[in-house]
Amino acid sequence: MLNLGYIQSQSDHSLFIRATASSFIAILVYVDDIIIASNNPHEVQALTYLLHNQFKLKNLGDLKYFLGLEVARSSKGISLCQRQYAFEILKDSGNLGSKPRTTPMDVGLKLSSTTCAPLPDPSVYRRLIGRLLYLTITRPDLSYAVNFLSQFMSSPREPHLQAAHRLLGYVKNTIGQGLFYSSTFSIKFNAFCNSDWAACPESRRSITGFCIFIGDSLISWKSEKQPTVSRSSTEAEYRSMANATCEILWLFALLKDLHVPHPGPAHLFCDNMSALHIAANPVFHERTKHIEIDCHLVREHILRGTLKTFTVPSSKQIADLLTKPLLPSQFSVLLSKMGVLNIHSPS
Repeated sequence: MLNLGYIQSQSDHSLFIRATASSFIAILVYVDDIIIASNNPHEVQALTYLLHNQFKLKNLGDLKYFLGLEVARSSKGISLCQRQYAFEILKDSGNLGSKPRTTPMDVGLKLSSTTCAPLPDPSVYRRLIGRLLYLTITRPDLSYAVNFLSQFMSSPREPHLQAAHRLLGYVKNTIGQGLFYSSTFSIKFNAFCNSDWAACPESRRSITGFCIFIGDSLISWKSEKQPTVSRSSTEAEYRSMANATCEILWLFALLKDLHVPHPGPAHLFCDNMSALHIAANPVFHERTKHIEIDCHLVREHILRGTLKTFTVPSSKQIADLLTKPLLPSQFSVLLSKMGVLNIHSPS
């Protein structure tokens, strides 16, 4: 690709780009699977011919299926889901007849790494969680539950397996659910970040979650346990702001590689006023001097003008869905704001 004049993206080394005054072409490579996107069909034909001279190439036409992701297009936008992959998980685990659930996990569920005896065959649990982790590529609603259950993979117990099977009940109820990307939206980053302070009863570490939208379309999200113990809920929230900021900076670099301008600063929404004050106030004091220096990049990019912070009511904090189990009513409200829909359900 480099010999053909393409530039390798430093944000994603599997992405190659070539732009001229009249055309733009981007190539995404995963082992022997390739996606080509361009505004010039003749460029695509020429590239396909050149690649075919080097390798045995098969052109599958318009993108419909890629690494387990199903792609559907219309004039309104693009939909991504993993319906067939989810069906295979249910079938292989024997849960096609499981009871449908409205949420991935029960509120108040407490699991321990020392409860009961270890499973006689832990590979069953590990295989199931591994497959569910891949399902979260298009299912942000599963991220918290799957990441929570994945921390028990070293020595899974019966309650952990029961919780995983209960999660499959939710997958069955929402088997065709996926992400929708509208064809009409503004190029503007809106990010929501949140944390659940000291949520892990064993390590007392907090759970961080963030989700980033371009316009109204969700493009990035994460749910994970923080690497260190936070001394306060404010510190935990401030760390979640730093994590979201790092992801925003990477997305800025990716947009630059794709020759897509981003007007103005990205908007970061947080529901903790104390964390917002720390980000805005350049004065160090007793409550913040123990926080690692890298967390203060939030403040740095606010001063640079690449980031602008806003407060959001806790009831409208979308990232709340990525930090804890929620009641069905609140779960469905926040999920609807993520742009998640099921194109296979009857309208």
